[in-house]
Amino acid sequence: MTGKEKTIMQDDALSPRPVRDSQSEMAEIVLPNDANPLAALLGGRLMHWIDLAGAMAAHRHSRNYVVTASVDHIDFLVPVRVGDLVILRSSVNRVFHSSMEVGVKVFVENYIADTSQHVASAYLTFVAIDGAGKHLKVAPVIPETEEQQRRYDDAGRRREIRRSELERRRRAR
Repeated sequence: MTGKEKTIMQDDALSPRPVRDSQSEMAEIVLPNDANPLAALLGGRLMHWIDLAGAMAAHRHSRNYVVTASVDHIDFLVPVRVGDLVILRSSVNRVFHSSMEVGVKVFVENYIADTSQHVASAYLTFVAIDGAGKHLKVAPVIPETEEQQRRYDDAGRRREIRRSELERRRRAR
């Protein structure tokens, strides 16, 4: 590969991409091994699935390896039972330099009763890295709808809150 071809590939890798290119959906059926003794989904299992769904969106957007840097607050809104179908939807909300905020929204579907409920939402930060663990620059994301623009703007505010909290913890040491 010539130097010019490498430059073109690098430029293409950093070309802005629409949010829709990162959108991912994952489905899991809750099995007994995923549940506590009351047949409710373990919170840790749901957090694992949220991390995987978030990573899928970050991979799709960055086209690189990604690692989880942080997970914001998670509330479990309704119980999820053995046999339920869990749907996780994710997309990149905003790109900073080598990091991306990804939103994941989780639903439970009871396919017998034909019902769906919002279970949880979370915001995760992923960092793009190469095979040696070096941070990589990520292409900007382009919000195309009002909802995507709201999430983009909100991600900037959440980043400032995360940075302020990190600084507060550093000073408290």
